[in-house]
Parts: sequence; C-alpha cells; structure tokens
Amino acid sequence: MVERPGDQWDRRVASGLAFLRRRLSGQYEVDEFGFDPELTGTVFHPLLRLLYRDWFRTEVTGLEHVPADGAGLVVGNHSGTVALDALILSAALHDQHPAHRYLRLLGADLVFRMPVVSELARKTGGTVACNPDAERLLGNGELVGVFPEGFKGIGKLYSDRYKLQRFGRGGFVSAALRTGTPIVPVAIVGGEEIYPMLADIKPLARLLKLPYFPVTPTFPWLGPLGMVPLPSKWLIEFCPPIPTAHLTDSADDPLVVFNLADQVRETIQQTLHQLLERRPDPFGP
Repeated sequence: MVERPGDQWDRRVASGLAFLRRRLSGQYEVDEFGFDPELTGTVFHPLLRLLYRDWFRTEVTGLEHVPADGAGLVVGNHSGTVALDALILSAALHDQHPAHRYLRLLGADLVFRMPVVSELARKTGGTVACNPDAERLLGNGELVGVFPEGFKGIGKLYSDRYKLQRFGRGGFVSAALRTGTPIVPVAIVGGEEIYPMLADIKPLARLLKLPYFPVTPTFPWLGPLGMVPLPSKWLIEFCPPIPTAHLTDSADDPLVVFNLADQVRETIQQTLHQLLERRPDPFGP
C-alpha cells in the first residue's frame, strides 16, 4: 500500500490530539519524584534533539558502557555558563542508547527553588542532588546522572575551559557504594564554547543571589539574543564503568571514597584531552 504525502501529517495531528486529551483528562502517570515520561519524550526531548543533533552536531561514543538495564551512576564534567550539558546528555543518551534509557539528573538546590524551572526539572526526571534521593533512585534500578563540579564547573571562566574543578566531598561515590552501583564516567566536549564566560560580576551576582553573573561575548550586550548558544561541535564519550559492588562495606571510609572520586575525575580529565585532540576546531563540522 502506497502512503500518501498527507498520511504522515494526519497521524501526527491525531497523535497530538490524543496527547492533549490525555493531558487534559489527567490520564498520565508520574513517579514519586514527579517524573513524567510521556511529557519528557513527547515535548522536551524533541526540542533538545534539534539542539544536540542539528545545532551542536553531537557525536556520542561509548554507549556500550552504559548499562542496558538496572542501576548506573553516570558522572560527567560540567561547563557552559548555563547547565545545558546535562540536558543534552540526557536527551542524546535516551535517543541513541539501544534501551532508550532515561537519565535521572541530580540538580543543585537553586534549581528547585526557582519557579517554573523547578517544575520542569521534576517533570523531566530531575531531583535534588542529595544522597537519600540518589540512593532511592539507584535502589530502584534507575540510571542517575550527576555533575560533581556543580556551579564551580559551569561558572568557571573560559580561560579555565576543560580543566575539571574540585569534586566536593564525593557524595556521589558514597551513594554508588551503598547501592553497589557501577560508576560510568562521561566526558563532554563542546559545552565550554556555547557561552564563553569572559568575566563574573560578583557584586551583581550577590545582589541577585546567584552563584555568578556571567559576561560573555554576546551577553548582556545583546539582551535576550545573547542567550542563543554558539554552535560549537560537541563530542560525548562514555568511559568503561567502574564497579563498586565489592566495596559496599566501605561507603563510610573517607579514604576509599576520595580515591574512587579521584579515579573518576582523572578518567574524565584524560578523556577530555583525547576528545579535544579529535576536535581541533571548536566550531568545525
């Protein structure tokens, strides 16, 4: 049977109307954290797909290292002035992983204190970056994403690009150890160039109660247009997992936690160097 040109649009319209009916009638499910898989897959991921696939021309490698099922803790480097790298990682992983797994992101307290942003973060599977929530998600067999650099990573100057900041106290390692979850380091190249941060106006940041107030080549000079990310070339590589099942009794041992966190950090840093060699032109094809 030959498909007519209008058939595809008819299906899309029918699917869209069915989606709206389910939303308006409340016929959809969210989990205990507020995660809404249907809304994420139908609305948010298609928007992010335009960014990671067409604008950033993202290449993803090492997906075989991400568990096909069961718990996994994905640990990445953070950058970009705006935490777009977490969203891009989540969408690209879901689209390209054979099992199309959702990445449950752990975010800073500030994210969940902001109106609208907090609700969107919950709907897309995010929760506060704290050990109890992380352990509950891992205990449920979820794939969890964490960026231990936090604001130190996304708020660093362009001159410090791709230099990993301190990983804090290694809380993510403790969560992995307590649940026996493998840790999958991931290196992300490309985020540093989308909003190159040239300066941080600290007095203004304190006034607005923000961790930093960035000055980039386009912001605040161009107003809202300054929020359009530059089209850098992105490379994302998942590294071989680091097992933790044999160390569950050492979750409270500071030395074990520190050494494991340092191993993860060093793995990401070395992988970043390799990816940068593969991408000599930040805005190449």
